Amino acid sequence: MQAVLKIGGMTCGHCVHSVKQALSALDGVEAVHVELDGGRAEVTYDPSRVDIEAMRRAVEEEGYRLLGQEQA
Repeated sequence: MQAVLKIGGMTCGHCVHSVKQALSALDGVEAVHVELDGGRAEVTYDPSRVDIEAMRRAVEEEGYRLLGQEQA
C-alpha cells in the first residue's frame, strides 16, 4: 500500500533525512521518498504491520508534524 503524507516543519536536507530515517525504521515500511519542496513523504508499507498513526508518532518524535494525507 502507498500513502502520501504531508509533513510540516521541514526546512532543509537534514530534515528530509530525519523524516526518511524515522519512517524507514518502522516495521512494515518498505520504501520512503521524502521531498523538501511540497513537504511530502511517499511511503510504501504493509498495512498489516504498520499504520498511519505509527507513522505520525515517528514523524512527531523527530520534531515535525504530520499534516494529513494526499491521494496516492
